[in-house]
Amino acid sequence: MTLSKLNASAATLTKNRTDDSISPISGMCVTCVDGCIGMCEIGKSAYRGAEVIYPQPFGIITTASEKAYPLDLSHFTIMGTTVGAYGIAPDSDVAIFPNVRLERTIGHKHKIKVKLPIVIPGLGSTAIAKNNWEGLAIGAALAGIPLTIGENICGMDEKSEIVNGRVVHSPELAWRVKLYKDWQRDGYGEIILQANVEDTRLGAQEYAISKLGVTAVELKWGQGAKDIGGEVKIKDLRKAQLLKRRGYVVLPDPENPQVIEAFERGVFHEFERHSRVGMVTEEGFLKRVEELRALGAKFISLKTGAYRPADLARAVKFASEGKIDLLVVDAAGGGTGMSPWRMMNEWGVPGIELWSLLYQYADRLAKRGEYLPDIAIAGGFTLEDQIFKGLALGAPYFRLVGMARGPLAAAMVGKTLGQRIAEGEVPVYVARFGQSVEEIFITAADLKRELGDDFARVPTGALGLYTYMQRLAQGLRQLMCGARKFALEYITRDDIAALTREAAAVSGIPYVMEIDAQEVEQILK
Repeated sequence: MTLSKLNASAATLTKNRTDDSISPISGMCVTCVDGCIGMCEIGKSAYRGAEVIYPQPFGIITTASEKAYPLDLSHFTIMGTTVGAYGIAPDSDVAIFPNVRLERTIGHKHKIKVKLPIVIPGLGSTAIAKNNWEGLAIGAALAGIPLTIGENICGMDEKSEIVNGRVVHSPELAWRVKLYKDWQRDGYGEIILQANVEDTRLGAQEYAISKLGVTAVELKWGQGAKDIGGEVKIKDLRKAQLLKRRGYVVLPDPENPQVIEAFERGVFHEFERHSRVGMVTEEGFLKRVEELRALGAKFISLKTGAYRPADLARAVKFASEGKIDLLVVDAAGGGTGMSPWRMMNEWGVPGIELWSLLYQYADRLAKRGEYLPDIAIAGGFTLEDQIFKGLALGAPYFRLVGMARGPLAAAMVGKTLGQRIAEGEVPVYVARFGQSVEEIFITAADLKRELGDDFARVPTGALGLYTYMQRLAQGLRQLMCGARKFALEYITRDDIAALTREAAAVSGIPYVMEIDAQEVEQILK
């Protein structure tokens, strides 16, 4: 069974000449013909080279791998029951799904309240994040969930003021922080600022804490989409030169006269800006945690990716030693930026395997009485059944699910519909619901009553994200009600069962034919 798709993908705008005669080993057409213009990845690479490494078109897409991993969340099923209720009176008039509580608090000393067990992980300097930040920030704030500002914001902000290598003002970062805080309600949610190598050198978190009132920060070891630093494409020569002066790796060299001449002639149209990879040590990590606390950070998280098991163990152990508040573990296969396409498909530990190892490591520390931070897992979550399964897989240690592509998609759709409504060109597929914002967005009426005059300032991108979150909330309540779990803290690992022997072996979750075996024996006696 071939798990990967090779040599042709919508992500790289490539395709095979033949549709049904493809070599499963190489991905090449079985008959590669002299005279073909080169539509496949090999062919396009013959004339565009390294450009074909990255998903395209840059700036208006998010990407996720096409690889069919041996296991995923569909290999588990949610178990329901007819007996009793946890967290509520076992009364049919009381134990109804609208009464399921989805709120919880996360953190060690400084608690963050969330209305849903969801965090939006780092969305950084990519054009797709910036162009949809209004929808993301306002929608997340209204929904009462944390939102993470990703890497490279200050370094990519052309208007940033940098003195002696340290940022002292960044309009872009200030705008992102303020937008969320202005719409935050009743103390729910939080804006979290992430930092990579370049951000740390620039002092981005120091600036945000001292000047922007940021109290929650995140250290970044990596993500599930790639095992190198972040990259974006730059179409402007002057900006590419600015970023090189600020310390980024920019390819090709935008200060080389021959490169400049080739760019101006149109030989190529984009520069690549790359971030550096970090060098993790326990001493360095603990030192940085203490520095951030001394600066005034009240909530500290660590984001790590789909690295080898030893690195996952380091993340769990170092997070325990540093007594940080949240550990975010992102599995292989997804991304919101410009991750190299083959890397996104072919590196890293996939979700079920990574999260199962994470549960084992967390459980080992917890049983020894060692401190354990709250844990969030990420990697392709989009709908309520996946959220339930993810939380159950690592219960009681997994407290949140990280979602980026889903919320971003909802914000983009909301924004696009708002534009179509304003132009009087509502698509036929949507027009059956109405022609106005209030008719099309089903949560608009309730939000309008709640926000009053402020509702008019809510962008439709935010309405899209908020409405999506309300759908997830109701769907999750229904699943939890069926499992008779009326608050998140009652979800346990035996609320799901493995549908295959392999899923059971990897996760430690019992096979569906073997779950409840002891209880069944007692009943049938």
